[in-house]
Amino acid sequence: MRILQLVSCRGWSSDAYWAARTTRELERRGHTVTLACLAGKESRVLDGMRREGVEPDTTLAFASGVRPGRDGRDLVRLRKLLERADVVHVHRGKEHWLAAVANRLIARPRPLVRTRHIALAVRPHAANRWLYCRATALVVTVTEAIRGQLVASGLVDADRALALHGGADAERYRPLPRDPEMYRRLGGHPGQPLVGMVAGLRVMKGHAVVVEAAARLAARGIRPHFAFVGRGSVEKMVRDTIERAGLGAQFSIVGFVDDLPVALAALDVALYVPLESDGMSRVVFETLAAGRPLVASRVGVVPEVLDDGRHAALVPAGDAAALAAALEPLVSDAATCERLGESGRRLIDERYSGARVAAALESRYARLVTAGAA
Repeated sequence: MRILQLVSCRGWSSDAYWAARTTRELERRGHTVTLACLAGKESRVLDGMRREGVEPDTTLAFASGVRPGRDGRDLVRLRKLLERADVVHVHRGKEHWLAAVANRLIARPRPLVRTRHIALAVRPHAANRWLYCRATALVVTVTEAIRGQLVASGLVDADRALALHGGADAERYRPLPRDPEMYRRLGGHPGQPLVGMVAGLRVMKGHAVVVEAAARLAARGIRPHFAFVGRGSVEKMVRDTIERAGLGAQFSIVGFVDDLPVALAALDVALYVPLESDGMSRVVFETLAAGRPLVASRVGVVPEVLDDGRHAALVPAGDAAALAAALEPLVSDAATCERLGESGRRLIDERYSGARVAAALESRYARLVTAGAA
């Protein structure tokens, strides 16, 4: 099939990641995918796209709001792109509307697919009812909760809404030997468990909860080393929180890493503990694919796909005492860590790899194309 993907992200976000991952996996399955992103901002997403093995083919203005001049030029280009595609897949509101209108300007409209990446409710006014009910053939969501929200709103019939979890690159993210240089960079020391969290340094990611849990463990004489991988606006606040707790020697804030699979392989235990989440939580699936034991908050996609004690250790969001209690046995029991890591990897292979997400998309695309031709 010839698939057109449109994504107007202004930075490397979950939307851009999902578009890149599905593009890569669909190409692996032999399909031709044209990926169009935002003109003038594409440099902000190119590095992420390239890490996923994808190069955008073209750009469009995707101007914010209603901009008749730029929108008109986009429609002219989109009309040509649609005529060369079998199906078009969009990820945000701007490209959704442009593609829906452009579809009405060609002799044979193409099936239009929209992915909803966040739980922000879509207002069921007349324009959105036309967009979702009549102009869109299929809505894909990254969690069951988002799917249920759309169906309950009356915007999408249940048979036109599909939840697809995961999408981790099971070839790139796989169990690897520990790299000594990366281990040292993350603050690893022989004989001291290394616990890591990959997350932007933002309030809602739960870094303060990790520090409080570390303090609780230290009070019981349990002192693993913690590595925060990422950057963000509250880095100084996080550092101050660590120092006030007297735990400076137990924490490393290492910024971005070039090779995340290698960083994950260096960890004894990985954390995903945001205070809330409404999206796909891709780091969860990448951590599981890498075979690392995971402690995760029961937010977003986590309770939909993971069983506590089987695939990961699950804790209430924001509960430092529960996090400390979950970490205590893991940092002292290599056998439990190994069991969780192996179970998580199997789960990705069986249900949530990028290849399985692409296969599900391929099947739905084919049905839509066949129905359109009929």
